[in-house]
This record gives sequence, C-alpha cells and structure tokens, in this order.
Amino acid sequence: MLPRANWKGSLKIAELTCPVALYSATSTSDRIAFHTINRATGHRVRRTFIDSETGKQVESGDQIKGYEVDKNEYVTLEPEEIAQARPQSDKALTIDAFLDLDEIDNVYFDKPYYLSPSQSDANELFVLIREGLRKNKVAAIAKAVLFRRSRTVLISAYGEGLLAFTLSFDYEVRSAQQAFDEVPDVKIQGEMLQLAKHIIDTKRGAFDPSKFEDRYEQALAEFVKAKLEGKPIAPPRKAREGKVINLLEAFRESAALSDQSGKPAKKRATPARKTKTTATRRKAS
Repeated sequence: MLPRANWKGSLKIAELTCPVALYSATSTSDRIAFHTINRATGHRVRRTFIDSETGKQVESGDQIKGYEVDKNEYVTLEPEEIAQARPQSDKALTIDAFLDLDEIDNVYFDKPYYLSPSQSDANELFVLIREGLRKNKVAAIAKAVLFRRSRTVLISAYGEGLLAFTLSFDYEVRSAQQAFDEVPDVKIQGEMLQLAKHIIDTKRGAFDPSKFEDRYEQALAEFVKAKLEGKPIAPPRKAREGKVINLLEAFRESAALSDQSGKPAKKRATPARKTKTTATRRKAS
C-alpha cells in the first residue's frame, strides 16, 4: 500500500511538465512517544497558555503572534496578516538549473523526500528525467512552495525514482569557520598517516543502515516492558574512563593488534632470563 503523499503537483523543466507526488523519506512515528501524566491521579494533562503578568488563562481566540522589538514590547500580527505573507502556490517544482553532483555542499541538506509519478501516463516522461540526471551525473535545483513556505529543492536520481532534498537557506547555515576557528595547525608525520591508513583498511566495511542501533530507543522499550511485567529496572552500567596515552603509540598498538585479515597479531616471545650455573659461579670466584 502506497503511503499518503505529502504533496502533489508537477515537475517542470522548460516546456516539459510531469505530474509527481512527494513522499517523506524518513519518519519518527515508530519511536516511543510519551504523554505527560498527573502523578497523583494518573490522568493526562493538557497544556494551557497563561498571561505572564496577570496569571490568567488566555483562550485560543485571544492569542496572536508578536515579534519582540524591545523588552516587553512587541509588534503584533493578526492571523490574516500572517496569511498574506505566505507565498501563492502554483503546485509546481520548477527546475532552474542543473549542478554537478561534486559541487553540492551537503551542509545545506534539510529533509529528504521521494518523488514518483502521480499518474500512469507520466511514467515515460518521469523515467526520461530520471535517466537524464543519472547519465549526466547531475542534480536539479528547483523552486516550489511547499508547506506554506518558499523552498529550494535539490532533485537527483535515486533507484527507480527521484530523491528530493529541501535545502536550508544561506542565512540558516552557520559559518564553518566559527566551529573550526580554534582547531590548531598540526603537522602530521608520515609514519602516523601510514598507521592511520592501516587501521582504516583493517576496519573498512560497507554502508549498512540495518546495523545502526538506536540505544536510547531500545533502552526505553526495555524500561516499558519491565514496568508492564512488574520487574525492576536495572541501573545503567558506568562507562569505563579512558586512559590518556600517546597518539602515536595508540596507533602502533592498534596496528599491532590487527593485521589485514582481522586476526590479532601474535605477541612477541619474551626471552628467558639466563641463570648462572654452579660452575660459572666457581669460575667467577
């Protein structure tokens, strides 16, 4: 059964128009969700809005949006005024340009969606667009009004369909320089690079999301199960404190403990200590 489409419209390239449907590629609906409960009664509680000065409850009809311009001073907007600021939707993903895949900065990626044809008579055109993107190793930049906001969308070939990422605006992405400004300029020696390469080669694997573990979600599920069965919840294990060791020695130790086959390396044999015989002691005396 097909999931419910988040949006339906058309994908436009110049004079070509292809009916498409947009589906969320990720979902948090399977996560454990909690309600807020009154400890004394066991009943669910509901959220209310209280006037910060009078302490009285404010009904939904009396609530409006406000932008703070100074302390306790706001510019208020009525719901109809905010609605006027929303862009008009033409139900179209209009492609503006095509980019080489290597040029795309992943930090701007927001949320992924699947794109597929919404009508059977659009299948051929949809496949033409998909294969054009794939063969030329490019992605399309499109503009659209999605979920009441103007969005920039990156579209690329993905399996039998298309993958669409909404992109963050430039003002929403923080400068990387702010995060990396205090990273020191350290010169890495050749031996350390070789050891790092060796460790990476011995741990090289394949991308397999099925092996990713959400330990927090698993722990919550175990707690809920234990509560239902009337069992006590075991306290968490304390993490071992790591030792501060020399970086180069750590690399050497890791390289020594695993070879290319992944088997532990054999420890070097410790030479036996020589003991003096009776004849040797007499000769020495």
